[in-house]
Amino acid sequence: MEVIPVWDRSEFISALNDAIEITPRSTAVITIDCHRGHLDPDIATMPVAPEHARTVVANVAQLLSLARATGMPVIHVILQNRLLPDGIVEPMHNPFWKAVEEANQRLTPTRHSTISGHNLVGSRQTELMPELGPEPGDLMITNKRRLSVFAGTDLEITLRQLKIDTVILAGINTNTCVLCAAFESLNLDLRTIVLKDGVHSMHGDDLHLFGLQIIARCLGWVLTLDELRAKVDVRTPTLTPQ
Repeated sequence: MEVIPVWDRSEFISALNDAIEITPRSTAVITIDCHRGHLDPDIATMPVAPEHARTVVANVAQLLSLARATGMPVIHVILQNRLLPDGIVEPMHNPFWKAVEEANQRLTPTRHSTISGHNLVGSRQTELMPELGPEPGDLMITNKRRLSVFAGTDLEITLRQLKIDTVILAGINTNTCVLCAAFESLNLDLRTIVLKDGVHSMHGDDLHLFGLQIIARCLGWVLTLDELRAKVDVRTPTLTPQ
C-alpha cells in the first residue's frame, strides 16, 4: 500500500475547538448504535473490541449524565433489521453487504461477525446498553435501517421541533454511521460535534482514526469528554430563602 504523508492540521483543529461555544438548550446528544449488537462482547453480532467497547460505554454514560443535568435532549438511534416478506433479511438487499456475506468474508478484521444475523428485530442485540438508559425523557428512534441516522427516520423533524442547532454525536462506528451522521448534519447546517472518546469502530483502529480526521478537518468539531465538559456551564439552581 502506498504510504501517503498525513497533513498536520492540529493548529486548524485547535483554533476551531477553542472557539466553539455550546448552548445546552439548543444542543441535542445523539447516540448512534450504542446497542448490544456492537458493545456487548457476550452477544455482539458485529463486535467492537471489548476494551474499546468498555471505554465508549463509560464515556457516553458520562456524556449523557452531563446532558440530562444541563437540559440537553438525549436521542438514541438504533439499527434494527427486519425479515421481509420475501424471506430475506433487510441487509441482504444491499449489494455490498450481500457480496461480503456470499464471499464468506466479514466486516470486522479479527472477530467473528455476521451481516445477515445482525440486530434482527426482537433480538437482544437491538437493546440499548443498560448503562446508557433509556431514562425518562430520552427519545428512542429504532427504525434506522442503513448507515444513515436520518434516512427513513423522524430524527430531522424531531430536531426541528426541539429547535436544535447543535448536535453531539457518539457511538459506533466512527468511520461509517457516525461519519455519515456528521456529513448529513453538516448538510442540514447543524453545528456538529463528535465525542472523540465516545466513538470507535469494529472496522479497526486505523479507520476509527481516519474517520476522526475526516470529521475534524472537513465536517465539524471533535472534542474529548473533558473538553466538552469545560464548555458546558453546569449551573446548580440555588434556592432563595423564604
